[in-house]
Amino acid sequence: MTVKSVVENKEKYEVELIVEVSAEEFEAGLNKVYMKNRSSINIPGFRKGKAPRKVIEARYGAGVFYEEALELVYPEACNAAIAEKGLDHVAPPQVEILTLGKEGFSFKALVTVRPEVTLKQYKGLEADKVLPTVTEAAVDNELKMYVDRATQLVAVDRAAELGDTAVIDYVGLKDNVPFAGGTAQDYSLELGSGTFIPGFEDGVVGMKAGDIKDIELSFPAEYHAEELAGAAVVFQVKCKEVKAKQAPVLDDEFAKDVSEFDTMAEFRASLKEKVIDRNMQQSEAQFRQALLGQLCDQIEIELPAAMIETQVDRFVDNYAARLEQQGITMDMYMQYMNIDMAKIREDLRDPAILQTKQQLALDAVAAAEGIVITDEDVEAEVKKAAVNLGVPYERVAEGLDRDNLKKDLARDRAMAVVAENAKAKLVEVEPDNGEIKITEITKEEVEAEKAEEKPKKKTTRKKKTETEEVKEEKIEE
Repeated sequence: MTVKSVVENKEKYEVELIVEVSAEEFEAGLNKVYMKNRSSINIPGFRKGKAPRKVIEARYGAGVFYEEALELVYPEACNAAIAEKGLDHVAPPQVEILTLGKEGFSFKALVTVRPEVTLKQYKGLEADKVLPTVTEAAVDNELKMYVDRATQLVAVDRAAELGDTAVIDYVGLKDNVPFAGGTAQDYSLELGSGTFIPGFEDGVVGMKAGDIKDIELSFPAEYHAEELAGAAVVFQVKCKEVKAKQAPVLDDEFAKDVSEFDTMAEFRASLKEKVIDRNMQQSEAQFRQALLGQLCDQIEIELPAAMIETQVDRFVDNYAARLEQQGITMDMYMQYMNIDMAKIREDLRDPAILQTKQQLALDAVAAAEGIVITDEDVEAEVKKAAVNLGVPYERVAEGLDRDNLKKDLARDRAMAVVAENAKAKLVEVEPDNGEIKITEITKEEVEAEKAEEKPKKKTTRKKKTETEEVKEEKIEE
C-alpha cells in the first residue's frame, strides 16, 4: 500500500488521499476469496471444490474474484493510509476506485477529519441545582413496592368489586357458536385491570361465588382479529370465587420480613435515605446537563456534514437494534408510523448536532486539562462494570471497543472538571406553596463543606441524620 498524494481542504475539514495497492497485496486478497468460495463452485471434470483458481478464472473470466477481493482489501488499505498520515478521522471515508487489474488497484479516499475547536470559558459556569424535597408521601410511595409484594389475595364472601380478583369460567358465543379464544376455566381476572374488552369486567362486578351471568358485548371495531372486529357477542360467565387484596400490617414484624431492619421506623428511615440519594443523583445529572449546554455555547466550531450524518447513522442503528429486541423491524415501524427513512433522519439531525457538539466540547476540555486515559484505567472500568452487572469479566471484555471507552472516560473526567469548577444556584421547591428559593453556592463553600463532612456510619439512623444536617446547612446559607 502506497499513498501517492494528499490534498487537504481545510474549510470542509476533508483530506483526499490517492492510494495504490500493489499486485502482491491484491493477489493475496484474490487468493483468500478463491479459498473461501471454491467449495461452492462446480467445474466439469473436477470434483466439487477441487477446481484450480486458474481454471475457474478461465471459465468465468479473469475478474471473477475481483469485486469480492476488492471489498476485502481496500478497507484495510484505507485504514492503513489514514493511520500513516496521522489523520483523526470522524466519519467513514468515501472511497472511489480509480484503477483495477491484475497489477493491483488504486482508489481515492475522501476523509473527514476532526474540526478545529476554539474553547473559551469552561470554568466558572453557572447553573441551577435543585435540592430535592423528600416528603413522607415520597417515602410512602417507595414503601408501596414492598407492600404490593407482601399483599395477598384472600377469598371473601361478598359481591365482587373493582380491584378484586374474580375466578371465573367463561364461554364466548358469536351467533350462538363458541369462537376461538373465547373460552377459559378458572381464569383469575383482576377487575379494573383492562385485561378484557370494554364492558366485560364491569359485567363481572357485582357477581358472587356461584353466580352465573350472560354478558352481552360488542368487540371494538379496530379489534385485531378481523372476524371479531365490531361483532356482537355473548359471554356466559360463572363466578367461582371472589378474592380481595389483603395488605400487610405495617409494623415492626413487616419491616423484619422485607428488610434488614428490626423496626418500621428504621426501615422508613432507610427508604427516605434511598429517595434522597436517588434524587440527589438526578439533581446532579440535571445540573451537569445544564452545564453541558452552557459549555456548548463556549466553543466555536464548524461541524462537517459527514460528521453529523455519521452520528445520525449511529442513532438510526441504535434505534433499529432496540426495535429488533422487541421483535419489530425498522420497515415494520416505518409502515406502522407512516413515515420514511428520510423523515426519521430529519428528526434525528438536531439531536445528532447537539450530541456531536457536546462530545467535541468535552474533548476540548480534556485536551485543555491534559486528561489521559491509560489502559489500566480501561481495565479498572471493565472490572467495575462486571461487578456491577454481576456478569463474568470475559463477557464484558469480549468485543469491547477500548478506544471508544477511553474517549468516554476522558469525557466523563472532563465533565467532572467542569462541574467541580462551576457555581451552583441552589433551587429548593417548598412542598406547601411551590415557592422557589435560590441560593448561590461558591466553589469555596462546596470545598469547605466537603472538608467538614464526617465519615459515614454504618447505621442507617446516623447516616440519615448527617444527610439532613447537610441539607439544613445549605438551606440556611
